[in-house]
Amino acid sequence: MGLLKLGLMLLLGGMTAVVTAAEVQNLRVWAGPDSTRAVLDLDQRVDYRIFTLDNPHRLVVDIRATRASAPLPFDADSGGVIAGVRHGVRNENDLRVVFDLDGKAQPQSFLLDPAGAYGHRLVVDLVPEDAVSAEERVRAVARSAANGQRDMIVAIDAGHGGEDPGAIGPGGTFEKTVTLQIARELEQRINETTGMRAVMIRTGDYFVPLQQRYERARQAEADLFVSIHADAFRDFRVRGSSVYVLSRSGASSQAARMLAQRENKADLIGGVKLDQADDMLSSVLLDLSQSAALEYSNDAAEHILGQLGTVGRRHRSQVERANFMVLRSPDVPSVLIEVGFISNPQDEQNLNTPQHRKRVAEAITSGVREHFWRTAPQGTWFAANRQGREHIVQRGDTLGVIAQRYQVSVARIRAANNLNGDVIHTGAVLVIPTGS
Repeated sequence: MGLLKLGLMLLLGGMTAVVTAAEVQNLRVWAGPDSTRAVLDLDQRVDYRIFTLDNPHRLVVDIRATRASAPLPFDADSGGVIAGVRHGVRNENDLRVVFDLDGKAQPQSFLLDPAGAYGHRLVVDLVPEDAVSAEERVRAVARSAANGQRDMIVAIDAGHGGEDPGAIGPGGTFEKTVTLQIARELEQRINETTGMRAVMIRTGDYFVPLQQRYERARQAEADLFVSIHADAFRDFRVRGSSVYVLSRSGASSQAARMLAQRENKADLIGGVKLDQADDMLSSVLLDLSQSAALEYSNDAAEHILGQLGTVGRRHRSQVERANFMVLRSPDVPSVLIEVGFISNPQDEQNLNTPQHRKRVAEAITSGVREHFWRTAPQGTWFAANRQGREHIVQRGDTLGVIAQRYQVSVARIRAANNLNGDVIHTGAVLVIPTGS
């Protein structure tokens, strides 16, 4: 009886070991301009180690007491520095995953606990040795705009990305996709406008931690940080655009507070190594420079919200305030724009329309330009040409009529506003150049 009981215990122990063995369920790879992220989805937390090999370049990930439940999917066309992926059994119970690399890369890895729609994850970030960092990319914009009558720099932040899809519409539209599309439209409009230059915080479908977003704006010496979003709400009937700025204390409404809470969870979903967190993620030092930045933020938000009203329905008729982490720059005026509710079928349909996205980008650009006419400092093109010289196009206006009114030539108005012809639209803000 004793031997039978012992045998049964050993059998049950073996079954328990099989049941509790970890499992890799999927592989996802996101390639950005300065790094590549590989994410292994797991059914539980694991012990692992990583190391690199040369000739050829490889990254090896060994995971204890783990197996792969299926082949690990990989698309080399979107693999960034990763050229291929292989896996096999090591020491009978362990899993070895080998990433074949296109060149030498510095790895960083960490585990993530379940968040949002994701379970346990093992994240590996690979930075190629010859990569141009995002920080250097955005600094280049500041250097190129620093001479003479410099341009005002607008940092454009497409919300979410990569691992973090953001909200998902009833038709399956990802917020991260819409925000990047509008950000690219906005970049084009900003760069086409005299006196302004755009820098993109996120240029593709990859994740950028919230703190890095506003830090990149600071490194670019941005005059304004604009974060684009398209949130969801439990009531699908809610729709329209809104503009938010950072709150010193409480939110301006319950809805604003809840929205900020959802947006601030992006790092948990997108994946950030927790020991990298900065104190500013949990508290904000509100000094004099930030007080000034908040004042400028509110001015920009008011102008942008007013212009968005010419495009479609506004969810809020006034600027809202909440403690958004992405707006916590101490010295860069920052606004967060909800271009619509992706949970509303009509808003989702509009956001999937190129014409609507273009109109939204044009409205934001007009609002930003109005803000810069009022606030741009000396040494900028706006300050040099300001003197109250702007004209909002009214019904019946033509370039000839406007030129006669301000005693300047039509050719100079075209040049100042990058116009290729004589077509102007009601509500557009035209720069009226100084001098004869």
